[in-house]
Amino acid sequence: MIELCLLLAGSVLATSVTSVAGEQEAKNFDVFDFIDPFIGTIAGGHVFPGATLPFGMAKASADVNNPDEKQGGFASDNSDITGFSHMHDSGTGGSPSLGNFPIFPQTGCRGDNINNCFWTKTDRASRRINGTAKAHPGYFAVSLNTSIHTEATVTNHTALYRISFPTNSSTAGIKNGTGLPYSPLILVDLTDLPDSRTNATASVDSSTGRISGSGTFSPSFGIGTYDLHFCADFNGASIRDTGVFQNNRAGNSVKSISTRPDGVNDPPLPAGAWTQFHAPANNQIIIRVGVSFMSVAQACHNAETEIPDFGFANVLSSAEDAWRKKLSVVKVDSTGVDKDLQTVFWSGMYRTIPTRTLYGTPLNRTMIRKLPDCRMSLCKGFTQGGSNADVVLADSYLKNITAGIDWAVGYEAVVSDAEDEPLNWAVEGRGGLESWKTLGYIPTDDFDTLGSGPFTRSISRTVEYAYNDFCIAEMAKGLGHIADEEKYLQRSSNWKNMYNPTQTSLVTNTTGHIGETIDSGYTGFLQPRYLNGTFGYQDPTLCSPLYNFTSCYLNPSGHETYEGSSWMYTFYVPQDMATLITTLGGPEAFTNRLSYLHTSGLLYIGDEQAFLPVFQFHYAGRPALSAKFSHFYIPSQFNTSLNGIAGNDDSGAMGSFTTLAMMGLWPVPGQNVYLITPPYFPSVSVTSPQTGKTATIRNVGFDAGYEAIYIQSATLDGVAYERNWITHDFWLEGGVLELTLGRNESAWGTKEGDLPPSTSTR
Repeated sequence: MIELCLLLAGSVLATSVTSVAGEQEAKNFDVFDFIDPFIGTIAGGHVFPGATLPFGMAKASADVNNPDEKQGGFASDNSDITGFSHMHDSGTGGSPSLGNFPIFPQTGCRGDNINNCFWTKTDRASRRINGTAKAHPGYFAVSLNTSIHTEATVTNHTALYRISFPTNSSTAGIKNGTGLPYSPLILVDLTDLPDSRTNATASVDSSTGRISGSGTFSPSFGIGTYDLHFCADFNGASIRDTGVFQNNRAGNSVKSISTRPDGVNDPPLPAGAWTQFHAPANNQIIIRVGVSFMSVAQACHNAETEIPDFGFANVLSSAEDAWRKKLSVVKVDSTGVDKDLQTVFWSGMYRTIPTRTLYGTPLNRTMIRKLPDCRMSLCKGFTQGGSNADVVLADSYLKNITAGIDWAVGYEAVVSDAEDEPLNWAVEGRGGLESWKTLGYIPTDDFDTLGSGPFTRSISRTVEYAYNDFCIAEMAKGLGHIADEEKYLQRSSNWKNMYNPTQTSLVTNTTGHIGETIDSGYTGFLQPRYLNGTFGYQDPTLCSPLYNFTSCYLNPSGHETYEGSSWMYTFYVPQDMATLITTLGGPEAFTNRLSYLHTSGLLYIGDEQAFLPVFQFHYAGRPALSAKFSHFYIPSQFNTSLNGIAGNDDSGAMGSFTTLAMMGLWPVPGQNVYLITPPYFPSVSVTSPQTGKTATIRNVGFDAGYEAIYIQSATLDGVAYERNWITHDFWLEGGVLELTLGRNESAWGTKEGDLPPSTSTR
């Protein structure tokens, strides 16, 4: 979902500390002490804990063989390690992706026979030594029970590994069955994490030991294939032998190998190349692996120019410096704040992929020019709801990211999403546009002859299309397209056409007589609707944690909502919350219903769709409840344990939730609106790279026990401030937003004029 199109940066220094002890604490502060890359590396979090740079292509880590936990490469479970690869995704669900061309080091081959080394993933899988996995920004390390210790760091397109072999060579000699000094062997496997390889080639240079090659692979969540290329060089030991392998056999007479689909072997047979070394003088070999989507030559060029001297310590130091610089945008006063909560904050910030739409960085401008709904390894990824790239573009436009962007072309693109149905709307644009334009909703079992895609999610697609059109209207207004503004504003109200005012909801009782079915007491929900205008029925609790939670995924048998229930999607009208609140019975009834959503077990906070409802109390004049429910989920669902995120991290989504919630300004994507709640710190300061000005949110009466979490009054640069929201100008122009806190809900931000904008009240 698009709620996470705004991602933030972290901090390296704590400031505004008033006590002498606090000043000393700030001086000694190192943000790395509060970043734990292993949070979310078990129980389906799928977080990548390895070495990378901010926005770096190379992402180096160990890969495990647990099919349910290897999406991020390494997992903090008891699975075996099958290699070390150079590109990974983080926090994705479904099938794994990337993990291409893993290397695997061995001390030698038993009996000094090359066929006694271990070639397949199954044969070479090795236990990690418990407690040896270490990681911080730019670095990853782990030891195997083969007595080999592997460390990794990176540049932008190159992974660098420092392999430490056993220091006792006689012991190593016993391991390979000889009394001779050991001969380390390092292979490169033409595979990836999901074993999706089709065509591939590898070759090894017998004089230098360089292994290079290419492969064609499939994305985990999309269509098509992508080509990737690598170039691996070695330093620290002289070459003894080279060759290639296939399946569980190897040879040294052939120096190249090609593979093609054979229609029989699935997964494809293991294949690759290897280099064997004489014993290194210091028991270490450095491996440099460049990667490229363009060519082998480019992969080699990347490696040679980014790391010309194989200097592991220097590369690591540069990687750490890059993160410290990137994580210097936000500064916090952490006086009195529990270390675990600080770790939740900084670890989430590290995973968000810093400085995106909030600051208008050049990289963000490059990203929005691509108009992505979903991209997976250069392939078209599946569209999960609406054409939500429209929201990303509108968000950037409204936040004045203009340099280097042709907004006339950007506007043409979003209008095309709204008007032109593609042949395959499973991966781009929108489907059902004829019905959308004539009926004002996406019918269940739609008749759509213009394109193809999964005919599911009619409810969630309808509400998302409505918001997409609202975002287009916002752009149209700014660009002076008045007729378009009126047209798309009208279409943004189409969510009403799926609302059945008489629909009731029975729920599973979670208190008292647990398990019995009771009436929730609430009426009126989004429901399926057919081409003839009649309503169908989907249990409003379907696909909530209370009922058939996993029944609404992106598949032909999915239902009319996506990864959530009608209970949740009925609240998704961020463009016109005022009308929604009236529709649901007024502010008090709305507040009671939204509270019930959070406390009844109906809402799963582990999907992005659930984030905005935490803060929607603002629209009913109850900002205090937004603060309350923010603390309801942090740290109960987001904490420092290995499974300390609520769901899979979804490329930093869960980290973004904790970062933004704990900073105290929650963005409403596609609008120039941030909802104000108290930060989890005495103060948070953000310096905009775009303007160089600093915005500070400061709590007066901060309570580290978080009982005083309700705003009593506020000032902006010393002037009373009553609105419970603020615009992006605060981030760009700087200033001080001071919040006076108390233990009880107050009247601040509750009046009609204090509420965030809605289309019906502008």
